[in-house]
Amino acid sequence: MPHKRKELNIPGSSLWYLVGLITSDGCLSLDGRHIDITAKERRFLEKIKDSIGITNKAGLKNKSAANEAYRIEFSNKNLYEFLLSVGLTPCKSLTQDEVIVPDEFFHDFLRGVIDGDGCIRSWDHPANKREQWSLRIYSPSLFFVEWLHREIAYLFKAKGRIHKYAKKKPLVDMFILKYGKMAAKAILSRCYYGNALSLDRKARLAEKCCSSVDVWSHSKTLFN
Repeated sequence: MPHKRKELNIPGSSLWYLVGLITSDGCLSLDGRHIDITAKERRFLEKIKDSIGITNKAGLKNKSAANEAYRIEFSNKNLYEFLLSVGLTPCKSLTQDEVIVPDEFFHDFLRGVIDGDGCIRSWDHPANKREQWSLRIYSPSLFFVEWLHREIAYLFKAKGRIHKYAKKKPLVDMFILKYGKMAAKAILSRCYYGNALSLDRKARLAEKCCSSVDVWSHSKTLFN
């Protein structure tokens, strides 16, 4: 008798957030059914478990190393095949291309990507001492970064720039999609909304960025 597949029944916004998180900080195993999600915060993984209805334990990864983190691994053939159908692949970090995301859920998908491989940063301008903000998204796949750049320009009317960072160890180039303060506010205000599934630390930074004072009424980083 064939094994009955488990339906996770994940709501649309949480499903596409999960897709974004797996795209950035997850992995599809080669066995065709196991999915791995890694994060620095164990509490965050517990939140993910509750949202998708699994009971797998969050285990320690790279114990006592500089890159120590936690991970959950679970098996679900239906979700695995869905992830393949929208563009994710096993061992995808260097070759990840565009993901088939409905426009209505792209902000949820993007929030997952930011929580996984994004950086929301603030600093004081050295000359005028005003608070500055930026949003950066990192990926070793130029194809994926270029696709994100196009989609964000289309859906958020925000302009960003792609930078290349040549890492010495390991020998893998990293690409950075960077947005300035006003573009970051336009993006984050739509991605991090009330009660949205998210990494608490990033959600707090997004809220601070969105509530920061604008010095200029117009910005070259936003389309009219």
